[in-house]
Amino acid sequence: MNKLYQKSQLWFSIVFIIIYVVGASVCDALSDIVGIRQVFTLAFLLALSLILIIWMKKNKLLERFGLCKPKFNSNKFLFYIPLLILVSTNFWFGVRLNYSVIDSVICVLTMLAVGVVEELVFRGLLFRALEKDNLIRAIIISSVTFGMGHIVNLISGGYENLLPCICQVFYAMAVGLLFVIMFYKGGSIIACIITHSLVNAFSVFQNVNAITPLIQIFISLAIILVSVIYTVILCKTLTSTEET
Repeated sequence: MNKLYQKSQLWFSIVFIIIYVVGASVCDALSDIVGIRQVFTLAFLLALSLILIIWMKKNKLLERFGLCKPKFNSNKFLFYIPLLILVSTNFWFGVRLNYSVIDSVICVLTMLAVGVVEELVFRGLLFRALEKDNLIRAIIISSVTFGMGHIVNLISGGYENLLPCICQVFYAMAVGLLFVIMFYKGGSIIACIITHSLVNAFSVFQNVNAITPLIQIFISLAIILVSVIYTVILCKTLTSTEET
């Protein structure tokens, strides 16, 4: 791992993105075969996140990739209230147990792990690899790549999942932009990991029967609006030279 990282941080991040996308898709399929939803996916994601965190700690890179306290106090981030709004979107139209208790527990744990892995890969590895050459390009690529990565959900959902997938791609880009700005300005991805993981986990209990196409679009636009407004505020209020 160290040889590849030292040779090219960009290719290092790309390799882990490929491992994550392909590995999660294969494990989802294997889980469906054995009849236990996402059981192999959970094991894979836990292993991948541990590998990354242990490698970062061993090479003293935890702070570089944002696994540290933010540079600013919570009041500088508006006490993270906009993030709480994002987390709450899954409950706006009710709560429902969509799977069995066992499947729900595994899905929740899997979604929590997804948040950890995706933040480490897209906000940590990929953004840092691109940042040194061109900051604006790094922000755009990290955000767009994160959003486009959700297209793989079509594989498991089929064409009936087309609208939710398209909506997810666009609002994931907006959230990805917010998270990368939070990381760049604050130096930490902890809040991003927590928010991302909770949004994913709570989606397991979303009342899917109440989510019509119109409501899906409404929720997506709300997420985009909150993310963009919060991003603009942070860009205007946080500076790299400000002290806590």
